[in-house]
Amino acid sequence: MKNILIINGHEKYGAAEGKLNQTLVDRMVSILSEKNNVQTTIIQNGYNNEEEHRKFLWADVVIYQTPIYWFSIPGLFKTYMDEVYEYGIFFKGGDRYGEGGLLTGKKYMFSTTWNAPEQAFGDPEQFFKGETLDEALEHLHRVQEFLGMEALKSFACYDVIKNPKLDQYLSELEAHLHEVLGA
Repeated sequence: MKNILIINGHEKYGAAEGKLNQTLVDRMVSILSEKNNVQTTIIQNGYNNEEEHRKFLWADVVIYQTPIYWFSIPGLFKTYMDEVYEYGIFFKGGDRYGEGGLLTGKKYMFSTTWNAPEQAFGDPEQFFKGETLDEALEHLHRVQEFLGMEALKSFACYDVIKNPKLDQYLSELEAHLHEVLGA
């Protein structure tokens, strides 16, 4: 049995109300709570830094559910990281830059929603110039590595505005959780 923290990083933006991201979080909680202890944070609903510190220290695995806005996380999610990822709790100075992470032994997973179609990844002729999903998320992976955490394979829902396929997304998410977490 693992302790799993799921963070919903959605921020209401224009017409994007966050229904898909919350549906994905709800499905994760449903699947993972059968064999694990699960806690959640919905950033948009507010948070307490000390409570978040406790959740991270408790967790074996952190799952970040987030839309990708302009190739990164929403501004509110970035603010959350700035406020919660505190020196002395999440990281400290190391002998070499980037080696002072205090969350060693913990794993994390990104679950992202994209307006980009899946074929935009992995093809040198497409927008991402051959980058895989995880390569496109490298800057976000670097943050978690700085904290000492180890990456699990990322999950993504593609083309969520122009061509939404909710049933497919939920089925693929369930298969992914079984693959990476043995859910």
